[in-house]
Amino acid sequence: MESTNEKTLFEVSEIQLSYKSKVKASLRPKISSSNDAEKILRQYWNDDLIELQEEFKMMLLNRYNKVIGIFTVSQGGIAGTVADPKLIFGCALKAAASGIILAHNHPSGSLQASQADMDLTKKLREGGRLLDIQVLDHIIITSEAYYSFADEGLL
Repeated sequence: MESTNEKTLFEVSEIQLSYKSKVKASLRPKISSSNDAEKILRQYWNDDLIELQEEFKMMLLNRYNKVIGIFTVSQGGIAGTVADPKLIFGCALKAAASGIILAHNHPSGSLQASQADMDLTKKLREGGRLLDIQVLDHIIITSEAYYSFADEGLL
């Protein structure tokens, strides 16, 4: 007979994945340009905080570049926020996304990508390649405009 201690060593949680969209596939917007992506992403930013607090979000796309959803990866402070690759790809895998568009705001109003922004984009693009999830763009949003890594040839 097994002792109680031996039995508890083998108790583990079952992992279950599910996905149920609240939006019919025919009604999902299609992304054809950075402008399309920025217009949708901007709807998910709080105008009262865009110049105060940095946030990192991602748009998840199916293989036809239709939007599956928007996920807020992190909220930070005035000068930065954390974009954890495990959260980003965990969410993308759970949603069975074929592509993602990364986005964060610069409370300073600067549209210039920092070295950290470029390094993160490269790291996530390489990680996406391994998982067959294409990083289509990284958009920096300010209260007045946006900057697209794809439009600037940085992807």
